[in-house]
Amino acid sequence: MSWTDERVEKLTKMWNEGQSASAIAKELGGVTRNAVIGKVHRLGLSNRAGGAPVGGEPVPEAPAEPAPAEPAAAAPQPEAPAPAPEPEAAEEEPEAAPAPLRQIVPAGQPLPPQPSANEISAEALETVREVEKRSKKLSLMELTERTCKWPIGDPASDNFWFCGLPVQAGKPYCEAHVGVAFQPMSSRRDRRR
Repeated sequence: MSWTDERVEKLTKMWNEGQSASAIAKELGGVTRNAVIGKVHRLGLSNRAGGAPVGGEPVPEAPAEPAPAEPAAAAPQPEAPAPAPEPEAAEEEPEAAPAPLRQIVPAGQPLPPQPSANEISAEALETVREVEKRSKKLSLMELTERTCKWPIGDPASDNFWFCGLPVQAGKPYCEAHVGVAFQPMSSRRDRRR
């Protein structure tokens, strides 16, 4: 079904008369209610000016309520006391530092270092680096339930792999990566202070 000038004209006329989208779709045939609504929006007809209901009888307009009358002579209002002048800048408040802007990295580019890397202790980070040197460097398709699934590198580059060392029982990572991924709540809280 295509929207011919004749069908668009009929849709516009029925819409302005206040017909429902379902009724218009039924009258036009070969279109759904949603197709009618979409065409109405594309034509810019979505705001009805209060047309007629489906029955075709005009809706009587409600009489406009008169605005409340203003008192003829308003009593003069007492003047509010002027605010006390502020003392000379005895102590200026330091301006808040602007929030750091988020950097948008184009697709395929390596991500900048994340601040969460600073949360890992230097000792744990060194252990992880040593483990990653002896990792099996598996691809996604080589992973099994027995291999460490810790991602290493940038997924957008060719230099990306998964650890692949034997996993700790019940965990998806090897012992070193479990130590980084699953930290006790208290140590995470202490690190933020």
